[in-house]
Amino acid sequence: MPDNIRVTIQRQDSPQSQPYNETFEVPHKPQMNVISLLQDIAASPVTTEGRETTPVVWDCNCLEEVCGACSMVINGRARQACTALIDNLLKEHPTIDLKPMSKFPVIRDLFVDRKRMFNALKKVKAWIPVDTYGYIGEGPITSPETHDVRYPLSQCMTCGCCLEVCPQVNENSDFIGPQAIGQAMLFNTHPTGAMTANERLDALMEKGGVADCGNAQNCVKACPKGVPLTWAIGKAGRDTTALTFRRWFMKK
Repeated sequence: MPDNIRVTIQRQDSPQSQPYNETFEVPHKPQMNVISLLQDIAASPVTTEGRETTPVVWDCNCLEEVCGACSMVINGRARQACTALIDNLLKEHPTIDLKPMSKFPVIRDLFVDRKRMFNALKKVKAWIPVDTYGYIGEGPITSPETHDVRYPLSQCMTCGCCLEVCPQVNENSDFIGPQAIGQAMLFNTHPTGAMTANERLDALMEKGGVADCGNAQNCVKACPKGVPLTWAIGKAGRDTTALTFRRWFMKK
């Protein structure tokens, strides 16, 4: 491993300003990840040209690949900064390159606004409706097979990596994104959530819904948690088609 790590960061001072690059050198330490690298830069924000600058802004929280907040483009790949180990990255490339995700508005530097994903969760009603928060007894019993389907879907962190690599997510498209479709299927397969399944399917049949998926399958490859997004998209397609036919025959 080198004594110093050279890292180039795409920076942006405000949502309206233009991006620019700054390069830093940080002493190598064992077991560093991208977050600790950024922390070292923040402690002494001086570029390789010797110019003092402002600390780099980024987002993070749990530091154990659960919250999804630290998503960014690292050496050309969308991933979590907390689990991106520097020694592994240096085996791929001798320098580190950090950029904000391109499918979300930049607030500053590596910090982006992921609001569109949370709005998508509202659109598909990704929750279980309840009448009370008081104790109402045990919930319905579900089979191990149902658990095996639902648990991988429940691991979604709303990190944005799937949207970053999806060609259908762009400024000319209203596509809701793989993440929201996966969460709609998670709650549709819940015994209680199934009672409002048609409402979620209706949302997925609107403009920008599941029909706008181009089946690139980049999402399932980029997902850091291995969420079966292509399975969820396929199920959503089948379920929306079945609902359409049921409604059509009921009108006859």
